[in-house]
This record gives sequence, structure tokens and C-alpha cells, in this order.
Amino acid sequence: MRKTNYYDILGVDKNATLEQIKRAYRKLALKYHPDKNNQKEAEEKFKEAAEAYNVLSDKNKRNTYDQYGHQKYPSNNYNVNIEDILSNFGDIFSDPLGGFTDFATNSEYSEYRGEDLRIKIKLDIFEIYKGIKKQVKVKRMKSYQKLYFKICDYCDGTGSVKKYSNTFLGRIQTSINCNQCLGIGKVIKNKPFGVNNQGLKKVEDLISIKIPAGARNKMQIRILGKGNDPAFGIGTPGDLIIKVEEIPHQKLKRNGENLYYDLFISIPKAILGTFEYIPTLTGQVRIKIEPGIQSGKILRLRGKGFPKIKGYGKGDLFIHINLWTPKKINKEQRLFFKTNKNDQNFIPRPKNNQSVLDRIKEII
Repeated sequence: MRKTNYYDILGVDKNATLEQIKRAYRKLALKYHPDKNNQKEAEEKFKEAAEAYNVLSDKNKRNTYDQYGHQKYPSNNYNVNIEDILSNFGDIFSDPLGGFTDFATNSEYSEYRGEDLRIKIKLDIFEIYKGIKKQVKVKRMKSYQKLYFKICDYCDGTGSVKKYSNTFLGRIQTSINCNQCLGIGKVIKNKPFGVNNQGLKKVEDLISIKIPAGARNKMQIRILGKGNDPAFGIGTPGDLIIKVEEIPHQKLKRNGENLYYDLFISIPKAILGTFEYIPTLTGQVRIKIEPGIQSGKILRLRGKGFPKIKGYGKGDLFIHINLWTPKKINKEQRLFFKTNKNDQNFIPRPKNNQSVLDRIKEII
């Protein structure tokens, strides 16, 4: 047999305050909420608590109930849809600081949290390759410590104001946080210069940051607790989010952990072979170009790329060979190419004691 007395349903006496009634209902709602309790009788008890709270939280309804009992409220609302109750009674789970009850963790109150801050930091590829530690100046809102408060006139110090809505159970009265004091029941008295209505003052902080080696362009790094403080210093600060912007290199192109470089060489060098200096993240390196190398050939320097953030080792540097063709040539060069364009076995005749290789270099 279910209880018919609303005070017994909520487990409070007839002299209970509105706040005691709220706490009792919140406790029952958490206990029998469908997301937490799948027992057969849980939904019925959840509806009972909702009906009892609907009457006892309203001053006029409560007076009528105390005078006439269930003759005035015959408890005939138990066949309603539970989704309607959930949607209409959501406000009762607001805590005094504006958070919401977390059914998953059974936490009755949750804290304020300050806003996150976002900044950009530009780095060249050499800084990213090594990883850096540096200090940056960040303007953030910090809680002013020496504050004096007075009772909020808007909510008379209760931290909440009444909200009315019409539902299938009648006119429902719920409480929402006061917009003036944000639910704490007090406001700042004689506000200091530079301090806003939430007790926060803008300051410039010097914050140490660390960018890991191999960080990628547009990568975001979060530094906990270095964002804005929460209102009135109640709760936890937000975070500082750093977005990495990579300054492009003039010659080295990046793709993930790998680097790419376009090497342009002349026709004589391609024919005869040569040595070339290639820029890398750790300085120039000397590589050998084999005789007869073809345009489009790709050479690979292992481990000359960026460090891998998720894993060990480094990427590679890929060198793309491009043959450089002159736009203007002299008469001797033009004659050479015209005469021998179809004769692949032609060898230029040296002058005096000149070698064949020197003669080719001289002509082309």
C-alpha cells in the first residue's frame, strides 16, 4: 500500500521549510530516477514524490492541503507519463551555484568553472623540431581576494527566484538561480576599481608553457587551471589552450613527420655527377649525386625529419631531383646540341691537354 500523506512521502514533518522539502524531494528523485533505478516500484515512487513536491512546494497549495488534506488533492495523477515529470521537474536539480545534479556520479552539487582562454603561438620548424619551453604573457580574469559582500536585494539572500509553469499537475513552482548573485545570495559591496560584478579583475600573468618536439601545425595544447577564475572564486579555474602555428620554411616542406626538398641541378652536373649541400633541421649535409641521374629521382635521408610525437624515432627527408634547363645558350652550346642531338655516342674533342670531362663542362 502506498503512502497517501505528502509529508510522509517526502519524509519531512509538517513544519518543514521549503529548502528542507526541496532537499527531501531531490534525494528521492535521485534514488528512484529511472536512469538510476530499474526496480519495478521505482517509477511509482518517483511519481509519488513528484506529486507531493508539486503541492508542498507551493505556499497556497500547501495551506489548502494542510487544511483539507486529500479531500482537496485526491492523488489521482499517478497514470501520467513519466517523461512529462522529468521535463517539468528539471529545475529542482539546480544546485545553489548553478550546476546540475549528475545522476551518473550521484554528485549532489557541481562547481562553477571559469572560462577557457585560447592563444596562438607562432614557431618555426627548428623550434618545433627541438621542442621549446618559454614564458608567455596572458591576460586573464583572476579572483579579487579582498571582497566584501552584502545580501542580494533581488532574491533577498536566498540565491534563487521563483519560476512558474503550467503542467498536467497544475501550476508548478520551481526555483532558478538568481541572475544578480549567481545563486550565492550575496553581491559585492563597495566594488573595488577594476573588479567586475563577479569579483574578477583582469591581470597579466606570465605563464610557462612547453611545446613538445614534433608538434604539428594547428595542434592544440591544454594547460590546466591557467584560464579565467570562476565567479567570486567559487569553483575551479578554466584552462589555457595554446594553438601552434607553424611558420613555413622557404625550402623545406613538411608532411607529418617527413620533410621534402626540391633540388635543382644543371645538365652537366646530372651527366657527370656532383656533390650538393642540402639544408636539414640540424644543419647542412653533403650528398653525392651519381652520374646520369634522372629528373624526378627521389633520394631519401633517413631520420632527418621531425620526431614522432606518438612513438619513437623520426621521419625522413626526401630530396626530389629536378634538372635545371637554361633559357639562353651561346653559339657553341647551340651548335653542340644541334650537331649531336641524334648521336648519343658523340664525345666532344678536348683542346690541347684538356680532359673530356672538362670539355663537356666548358660547352654545357
